[in-house]
Amino acid sequence: MTEMNEPVILAFPLRGEWLSPNTPGTKIPSHGTNRFGTRYAYDFIQVDWNRGGYPAYRVSFIQYLLFGVNLENYYCWGQDVYAPCNGIVVAAEDGYKERLKTNLFSDMSNAYKNAHYFNIEEDDIQSVAGNYIIIKFGDGIYAALCHLQTGSIQVSVGQKVTKGEMIGKVGHSGNSFAPHLHFQLMDSNDIASANGIPCAFEEYELFKNGKWERVKNGIPTDKDRIRFQ
Repeated sequence: MTEMNEPVILAFPLRGEWLSPNTPGTKIPSHGTNRFGTRYAYDFIQVDWNRGGYPAYRVSFIQYLLFGVNLENYYCWGQDVYAPCNGIVVAAEDGYKERLKTNLFSDMSNAYKNAHYFNIEEDDIQSVAGNYIIIKFGDGIYAALCHLQTGSIQVSVGQKVTKGEMIGKVGHSGNSFAPHLHFQLMDSNDIASANGIPCAFEEYELFKNGKWERVKNGIPTDKDRIRFQ
């Protein structure tokens, strides 16, 4: 694939405050691989900025480690997801069940298995992407929003969507270490074989030196506290 000089600019697909632990603003490929169109992909979670380690869940770390965490105890689970662009829905796959709670060891095992042993010819892409929506934004440009909450998808194939329209909810389906939104641009509507395309967000705010600053056409890093209202 030929690298693009300029990222495609899209709207931020969430509301409220977020952290991106995997982002092309910190490293490329952002997820350590070019597979599944993830070269420039983002993961978004919500955290408690006042607790050490910025946990994404309401319980203690010991409880997470020993017993796992029910999905409803994650700050971002069930948060609304919005269309990042005007476009046409070319895929809307729902019905893939979420695990009822996170478990450090089984989730790590699942992630390792999908990263190393996924077979394009035999395996279901939903085992990786979970419940997902793909929107055709332009010629050869597709936006994918993955790991959505089971039963939350509000759009169907062939439907025109408008930037800012609510299309689903953040979930924990597929190859998900914890509830989060996985967002990426790619050059095909086939996640299994697509190449990633770089993208930036047309507007959001960054918390810096005790105040919120407006960012235009930005790519957040994995340390940035960002929000969009």
